[in-house]
Amino acid sequence: MKNQLLKSIFTVFVTLCTVLVCGQDTQTQLMNRINTFLKEGKCDDAQLLYDAWKDLTNKTNSSVETRIRDCKSGNSSGGSGNRHPGEPEMVFVQGGTFTMGCTSEQGDDCMDPWEKPTRRVTLSSFSIGKYQVTQAQWVAVMGSNPSFFKGFNLPVESVSWNDAQEFIRKLNAATGKKYRLPTEAEWEFAARGGNKSRGFKYSGSNNIEDVAWYRDNSGDKIHPVGTKSPNELGIYDMSGNVYEWCSDWIDLYPSSAQTNPQGPSSGTTRVKRGGRWNRPPITCRVSTRIASYPDHRLYGSGFRLVLVP
Repeated sequence: MKNQLLKSIFTVFVTLCTVLVCGQDTQTQLMNRINTFLKEGKCDDAQLLYDAWKDLTNKTNSSVETRIRDCKSGNSSGGSGNRHPGEPEMVFVQGGTFTMGCTSEQGDDCMDPWEKPTRRVTLSSFSIGKYQVTQAQWVAVMGSNPSFFKGFNLPVESVSWNDAQEFIRKLNAATGKKYRLPTEAEWEFAARGGNKSRGFKYSGSNNIEDVAWYRDNSGDKIHPVGTKSPNELGIYDMSGNVYEWCSDWIDLYPSSAQTNPQGPSSGTTRVKRGGRWNRPPITCRVSTRIASYPDHRLYGSGFRLVLVP
């Protein structure tokens, strides 16, 4: 035990010496090493390196802290050492029926014709990411970071819909699980708070300042995930910070009720939801829809994942 501790301390010392000389690139290597320790179930080693990383960078990483905590507690469902470092923390969403589109709390802000008509939608249960996929998770799967704003606990952005699909393909191959993008209906149901919804205009509040980084409070930059209040389901940042890709092609809504809708079978542009840090409040509402070409790596576009049972 003593020898193992001395070995861990020596590893931290050597790594920090290298970081101080080599700078940001080696800081990335340090975080990758933390992720490797977590994947191997070496919780104490991961904690030592993470504490050193915090002291060096004067930053924190909530997703890494959660994985270290869960690693030590043996909680395999919430983020144990057996979980791949690219996997997000998930929130279970009980299936239910809701009204999708321009509901009454949206007032005069609805964008015709895209948010109308409203319709009743029934969904099966699913699990969705508690946070937007972070840059640390992206790097753990893809090996590089395309984001304009750099930071391990910032959401990955400047990724296309096609890029997100490649991330999912590699993550599923590494884990044997079935992650995917949320459908537009799943995204809106989760953003509204699912069966616990209190009918808010934004995801978790009628006061956008409580739940979103947007044009008037962001300082013209994105922010670490989970730093605003969550919604009724405990999900963060579904209003503001970065736009989130959904699986659907965009089209006008049908008027009839639907069960587990998948969107049109074909199209030109894919749905994005949630608004972003440099957009006005109207874009951060739970019913707002926009779309982009699936191969466009647009500034400020990220995503979160759904896990298929």
